[in-house]
Amino acid sequence: MTCPQLCTLSSMPGISCFYRHIAGFSGSTTPGLTHTTCVIVPTLNAAKDWPLFAPALLACVQPEQVLIVDSESTDGTPDLARAAGFHVHTIERSGFNHGGTRQMAAGLVPDAEILIYMTQDAVLSGPDVLRSLLAVFADPQVAAACGRQLPRHGATAIEAHARIFNYPAISETRTLESRARLGVKAAFLSNSLAAYRRSALMQVGHFPANVIFGEDMVTAARLLLEGYKVAYVAEAGIYHSHAYTMTQEFKRHFDIGVLHSRERWLLDEFGGAGGEGKRFVLSELNYLRKHDPWQIPSALMRTAIKLLGYRLGRKEAHLSPSVKRHLSLYSKYWTQPPQA
Repeated sequence: MTCPQLCTLSSMPGISCFYRHIAGFSGSTTPGLTHTTCVIVPTLNAAKDWPLFAPALLACVQPEQVLIVDSESTDGTPDLARAAGFHVHTIERSGFNHGGTRQMAAGLVPDAEILIYMTQDAVLSGPDVLRSLLAVFADPQVAAACGRQLPRHGATAIEAHARIFNYPAISETRTLESRARLGVKAAFLSNSLAAYRRSALMQVGHFPANVIFGEDMVTAARLLLEGYKVAYVAEAGIYHSHAYTMTQEFKRHFDIGVLHSRERWLLDEFGGAGGEGKRFVLSELNYLRKHDPWQIPSALMRTAIKLLGYRLGRKEAHLSPSVKRHLSLYSKYWTQPPQA
């Protein structure tokens, strides 16, 4: 296999497009795959995550395969990234948008046929993670794939259960027909670790640039509607979980409600979650009973708070921008101009 070829983008001096055969991951060959790939990571003050994030990533890829899109970090993140050998592109912090920024980044690496997106706090669990994730693209109908999220070290029982429930140990490939069984969860995907086939992403108009968040789920739903497959790869694990406060739980679910209010076609096309909320609560209570029963009152309170936040989000059209800024986890969304 030849070494990666690099070509400098005329519009981006110093930023390169990356040729890298997937067969080169971890020194082994994945049959049927000859695509090129690039890892794209949006960052904002990622220095605290760097000691775990960067070594795990470098165990899976060559540094020239990684593009860091930094939102004017003030903690030295760009310097850390350059020292690791990564390419760095800086954007204004006020211009960050979950979908629009990722779409912009894809344009910086036009020769990458498979685009892998990660978040700065997602730690790859082993050197074969990306190779496992990319193997599903041997099926030409697979347009996107995401990995399994595992509880971070020191996670609380509530935090751990959320990952165990939402990210099972069994891989699955979903099609549009899966919505009859899974409802809107058929389109579940997370850009904490997800890969996309560029041609399919272009076919559905790339990531949406005007959603509060959930650009990954919206894109997965569009891909399914176009007849593509979306894969969940349990073998591709990352350590990634959050100990949300109750206020953060409320705000996050407010934003989910906003997403479902503004992208109503998601529920129209896929339906609800098919009782998933009730199953989650019952599963959580059973898990806490075994592992940390003292957290059961907190879990019940959180359930009520999440439901309230979601319902208010669904009614966001009746709220003022000022109120929505205070209720939202992504408050600056409400001050950004609309994007096409």
